[in-house]
Formats: sequence, C-alpha cells, structure tokens
Amino acid sequence: MQGQIDKILQQQEGSFAKKGIGWGLLAGLGWGLDCTLMGMALGMAPLAGGISLFAAPLVGSCLHDGFAALWIFLKNFVDGRWRDYLRTLRTRPARFILIGSFLGGPIGMSCNLLAIYFAGASYTTAITAAYPAIGALLGAIFLKEKISRRVWVGIFTAILGSFVVGYVPPAGDQYPHFYLGIGLAAVAALGWAMEGVFSTYGMDLVDSDIAIGIRQLASFIVYFFVVLPIAGSVAYKILLESLTSPVFLFIAGIAMVGSISYTSWYRAMNMTGVGRAMGLNVTYALWSVLFGWLLVNLTITPNLLAGVILICIGTILTIGSPKDLVNLRSK
Repeated sequence: MQGQIDKILQQQEGSFAKKGIGWGLLAGLGWGLDCTLMGMALGMAPLAGGISLFAAPLVGSCLHDGFAALWIFLKNFVDGRWRDYLRTLRTRPARFILIGSFLGGPIGMSCNLLAIYFAGASYTTAITAAYPAIGALLGAIFLKEKISRRVWVGIFTAILGSFVVGYVPPAGDQYPHFYLGIGLAAVAALGWAMEGVFSTYGMDLVDSDIAIGIRQLASFIVYFFVVLPIAGSVAYKILLESLTSPVFLFIAGIAMVGSISYTSWYRAMNMTGVGRAMGLNVTYALWSVLFGWLLVNLTITPNLLAGVILICIGTILTIGSPKDLVNLRSK
C-alpha cells in the first residue's frame, strides 16, 4: 500500500516538474522578445533624445516594471485574488520575496543597465549570463536542491552559448571605465541569482502569481522613489515627456510580454527548482537572436550561430530525462 502511494506521489511530482519546465521555456522565450522590443523602445524619443544616456534606460525600466505590476495585478484581480496581496505582505515569506525583488529588480537591473553603459552590451550580456550557475549553486547550498551532473553540464553549456553570442572584443578606448562596468555586471548576475533563491524560498508558502505581483510592484516603487531621484531631475523630465509620446504605449505593450515572462519564471522556479528554471530562462539569448533577426534585421554571424547551437544543447541537457524530474527539489 505504501509503495503504491509513493508511486502516485512520484508521478504527481514528475507531472508538476514537467509543467515547470514548460513555464521555464516560456519564460526564456518571453524575455528574449521583451529584451528585443525594449531595445527598440530605447531607440525612440524621448528615451533616445540625447538628454541623458544614463537616465533614459532607468526610466524605461521604471515604466516597464510599473506596467508589468499593473498587468499582473489585473490578472490576479480578475481571478478574485487581489486581497492576497495584503494578506501575503503581512507574512514572513513576503519578506523574502521583497528582498528578492530588491536584489533582482532595482539592484540587478540597474547594475545591468549601468554595466551596458560603462562596458558595452556584449560583455555585460556575457557576464550576466552566468547568473543561472550562481543561482544553482546557491539553491543547492541554501535550498538543498538536488542537481544532477547532467543538469550542471546543461546549465554551463547554455551559459557558454550565451557568452559566445554576446562576446565581441572591445575596440580602442571606447569604454574608459570598462572594469567598473564588468564589476557592475557581476553584481547584476549575483542579484538575479539571489532573487531566485529568496523568492523560491518565499514561494514555499506563497502562490507564485502573487509573489511575482508583489515583486514587480516593489520594484516599480523603488525605481520611482529611489533610483530615479539618484539619476537626477533629468530622469523625471524624460519620464514626463514619455507620458505623451508613442513610446509610453509601446512599453505598456512590452510590459505585458514581460509580465508573462516573469510570471512563467516564478512558476518555473516554484515547480522545478532554481537551478533548472534559471538554466531554461537563459535561453532568452537564443530567442533574442531570433527576434532580433525577425524584427531589427540582426546579422547572423558565426559566433551567434555557434552560441545558439550551444544554448540548444545546454537546454536539452538541462531538461533531462523524465525519470529525473521527481528529484528536482528536495528540501
């Protein structure tokens, strides 16, 4: 009798984890499209008006997270779960989700944008792509997740592919503060990895859709009241100009894609573990190449093609075989 019960539980866990893998793949696809579209948005006035290269991306991120928080709240409202926000915020797990939101949102994303400014997008992407390995390691230490050798190989292969996709040697003295940018990129990778660990810990007792709703709302609040003031009055000037320009509605639409990606990522971490979910999410580098080719005429170079192949191999290894899925998370 006990053997039959154990078998049924293993089948349920395996089905749960398989769904998590699906959410993880959707998260990567959505974030690849989100990044491509945000790149287009940052090329539109007033974000590309030349007022401030430093403040404009922060304004774009603020608007993005604000709209994402709105779309997720509306979805939870329609589901009749809007009261769960207040109930959850009074609980101890919410503190871990809030810490994760600060680490991954304003800290992680701001450091990522500043790293792009100081060191260029190529090196920044290559370094921040290491966040799944950091997250998997932290998950194994603090969440006691069991990660097989095959999954480790898959994660590092996908990271290597992302590095190959983004790697372009710096030219001349284009980036005089290059190493500052590298350091900021490392902080971004650590912030995103720690967000995964803190948020997954909090989601043991909090539904993932409510958790990501709180995450996006907290991120927007910190951006608006802390990050933008640090960027200076020019940030609010760009923000006000954005409200009456086409880029405002464009980012609102992009944020809907981003909210689907973030919701999928949080569901994946909750269902299949931090390491595997992050290993699947990093496929955004693959999807950004595809969407870049389709939408902005991105040139497919040999390093892009090689990187895409590595990411595909890494993803297959990360997913693993069905019989391994029941051992994804053990706490």
